[in-house]
Amino acid sequence: MKIARADIVVKVNGAEMRSPADPATPLLHVLRNDFGLNGPKYGCGLGECGACMVLVDGKAARSCVLPVGATAGHAVTTLEGLGTVDAAHPVQRAFIEEQGAQCGYCLNGMILRTVALLAVNPHPSDRDIREALRFNLCRCGTHVEILASVHRAVVLTSGPRAP
Repeated sequence: MKIARADIVVKVNGAEMRSPADPATPLLHVLRNDFGLNGPKYGCGLGECGACMVLVDGKAARSCVLPVGATAGHAVTTLEGLGTVDAAHPVQRAFIEEQGAQCGYCLNGMILRTVALLAVNPHPSDRDIREALRFNLCRCGTHVEILASVHRAVVLTSGPRAP
């Protein structure tokens, strides 16, 4: 006799979504395969590159190593949940304005990690930014543009730092 398993319910980008996935399935697979959300990328599959980054209750998390079952009762935000083409999130706008991407593969992780950083530190120093992004890999080498994008995001989200 086969026992039916209840669907996993995940709150993603403000909406409750259901998946028949096993609770141990990586959240990344559910987001991309079941929910059609392609912002988080499959990079390394080991939680080391940051391409799969999402926010869980506002904190950066690597969805390739996070079991979907661990997200029960938590709010998951993907790149798609930040803004739209017509109304981009300020961090998304900053990365566009400063041309913070070349191939764009790392962009998901860079943007979401920046959102999480600015939520706890609205005026980070260069050192703070480098520390926050140190485990988000960019293979194209657009690090200068990424740093400029984060500084632009600071201005767009909270205004310039007082002297």
